[in-house]
Amino acid sequence: MATRTDSRPIADNELLIQRTFDAPAALVFRIWEDRDQRIKWWGPKDFVCTAFEHDFRTGGKWRAHIKSPTMNSWMTGEYREIERNKRLVFTFAWADHPEQPKDQTLITVDFREDNGRTIQTFHQSPFARVDTRDSHIKGWQSLFDAEEIYLTNL
Repeated sequence: MATRTDSRPIADNELLIQRTFDAPAALVFRIWEDRDQRIKWWGPKDFVCTAFEHDFRTGGKWRAHIKSPTMNSWMTGEYREIERNKRLVFTFAWADHPEQPKDQTLITVDFREDNGRTIQTFHQSPFARVDTRDSHIKGWQSLFDAEEIYLTNL
C-alpha cells in the first residue's frame, strides 16, 4: 500500500496531515466509523487501544483509552459533523493526561477518493501551545501508520 505523507503546521495553533491510502474512501471511512475496527488501529506507536466507545452520529460522544508500557491515557470528544465517506468533524481532549493541557481541539478529517485511492486530510486546532501541537504531529503520524497497516491487512 503506497502512502504519500504531508505533515506540517499551518499556523502556530493548528496542524495539517495528509495521507494517501490505496483503498476506496468508503473503506477508509468505515474503519473510522466501525468501533470494532477502530479499536484495532487507534493509537500511536507502542500504544494499544484498550477501550473505544462512541455514539457515531452528529452530537454523539466518544471516548477512548490508549496504553503503552509507561502511560495510560483517556481521550474524549463529540462528533460535530458526519458526512458519510467524505468528512468527520469531532472534538478532542485528553481526559486524564497529566503532561497535556485539558484544552479541547477540533479535528476535521476529509476523505477524497482519487482513482480508487483515498486522500485523507487531517486538520486539528486550536492548540494553546506550539510544543503541544508539535507533540501531536508524531502521535498522529504513527496512528496513521497503524491505520495504513490495518487497511493493508483487510
